[in-house]
Amino acid sequence: MIVAENLVKEFKVAERGPGLMGSLSTLFSREHRLVRAVAGVSFEIPAGTKAAYIGANGAGKSTTVKMLTGIMTPTSGRALVAGLEPYRERRRNAANIGVVFGQRSQLWWDLPVPDSFRILRRIHEIPDAVYRRNMALFQELLDLDALGNTPVRQLSLGQRMRAEVAASLVHDPKVVFLDEPTVGLDLVLKEAVRRLVNHVNAELGTTVLLTSHDMGDITAICDRVLVVNHGEVVHRGTMHELLRTADTRAVVFEHLGAADEAIGLIEKGLDGASATLTEDGRVKVEYPVARWTARQVMGFLLDHFDVTDCVAPEPDVEMVLRRIYAGRAAA
Repeated sequence: MIVAENLVKEFKVAERGPGLMGSLSTLFSREHRLVRAVAGVSFEIPAGTKAAYIGANGAGKSTTVKMLTGIMTPTSGRALVAGLEPYRERRRNAANIGVVFGQRSQLWWDLPVPDSFRILRRIHEIPDAVYRRNMALFQELLDLDALGNTPVRQLSLGQRMRAEVAASLVHDPKVVFLDEPTVGLDLVLKEAVRRLVNHVNAELGTTVLLTSHDMGDITAICDRVLVVNHGEVVHRGTMHELLRTADTRAVVFEHLGAADEAIGLIEKGLDGASATLTEDGRVKVEYPVARWTARQVMGFLLDHFDVTDCVAPEPDVEMVLRRIYAGRAAA
């Protein structure tokens, strides 16, 4: 459904010397340098997939998405979305996709939200049954009626984002691009947006490409992950495969006994492991996966303590990503 083949995007940036004289000199002659925002990105996202495209600020995420939506033309390489080159066939591509950009609105700024939806209905020539079905779904999950007849420009960020997400899905697009879709929303509405995206994917087979700094969005929505760093894809696979790249894992347990004594015994008996006391009084053991397996760690704990509860949580996604970035920087 989404194909990127060696996508490159370069920008020409004007060079300027320091101070007032540096600024004045650009009036008469100007030197430029090329900045490569996306450096040969290649990937394929099958139809019906929910994929996260994540990376640090400046990694090239937004530039890639803008090429896939037809807003930008690549310097070289090729992109296909639902069989179309989006920057060559913008009108046909727009009918196939839905887009949410946190800083750009697809709603009419001086009109209330209901009027914007009526216009979108005409633009996309949405059948009556489809329009009624979707508006009922948006009302159920996002409570759009609560926005009333307030012009879009007077809505809060959170109110506007509710309407933006709904507007991106109103015409049953084949692909939806979501850039920070839950920014400004409280926990209840974040969960509602995630349920909505998962619903349209399950019911209609909508392909989802999500970029977000909210790890809750990524883990609640996506089944595949592409990690980009300095314009290159440095990891691709399932969320489980991403988490397996963690070089440390953890076990958290409760036991009958003194926590301070447990911490000392664990760090002495499990070489390279560290033990700390959590806020709720449990003991957290972090261990290097190159040295110990979860089975070995749990076996040690059961042999040495009267364990009353024990869990092995998944690694923290943000920690895994930080280590990927750090490893690439060191290389």
